[in-house]
Amino acid sequence: MIDEPDATTPRGSLAIRLRDVIQTRWAADVQAIGVRGSVAHGDDTDSSDVNLVVVTYRPKTGPKPTLRKVDGTPVELQVVTGEDGLGQARVMTPRWPLQADGFITTYPLYDPKDWFTDQREAHLTLLAEARPVEFSQLARHNWAIANGAHARAVRLAQWYDTDAALILMAEARLHAALVAGLLTRTYFRNAADAVKRTGVAAADMQEIGAILKYQAEELTARGRPVDGTLGALFD
Repeated sequence: MIDEPDATTPRGSLAIRLRDVIQTRWAADVQAIGVRGSVAHGDDTDSSDVNLVVVTYRPKTGPKPTLRKVDGTPVELQVVTGEDGLGQARVMTPRWPLQADGFITTYPLYDPKDWFTDQREAHLTLLAEARPVEFSQLARHNWAIANGAHARAVRLAQWYDTDAALILMAEARLHAALVAGLLTRTYFRNAADAVKRTGVAAADMQEIGAILKYQAEELTARGRPVDGTLGALFD
């Protein structure tokens, strides 16, 4: 974590202003406010957005979640109760490679009781106790999505529907990247970071097909084959 958001940048200044407004309007409802993403990492640029998370004591209190621009800067405002936020940090999901950075790297703008530290520790404890089979199971889920998207993209390209094929290829690349992240226990800053760091960002249909074939073999070797009998579907 950085020492504090850089108030001299538009994103850092905006994060602090948002905090001040939220604390003023919902003082009795909010137990913590933090910023995630590039501002928390201290490497935001003019194209960065502000990812603010507000932790409330009770459901349906505090500000409403929203996604919009403020003074030209994209803002994502997430709102979660303290109980739900800790619960999320204690559960592994297929999107773990895109979620973990938020649990682990958050700069607390207001956190008198160290809630964000508790969330971080809860997630690190989960990772320490997680078994390899759990990561493989989640990876197989993403593989199925990637494989389905790739197969449909190939078919659409054969029908010369290239626009739709491009959309499905983007989905296939992302979920192939999530497979790689889960198999190597690697998390990413965002979807763009995921496809770039796993080397699938520019992969064409043939290359994605080869990657999926390799991943299927790896999952089989780890005891989670992507194909099987009807009975195996429910194991």
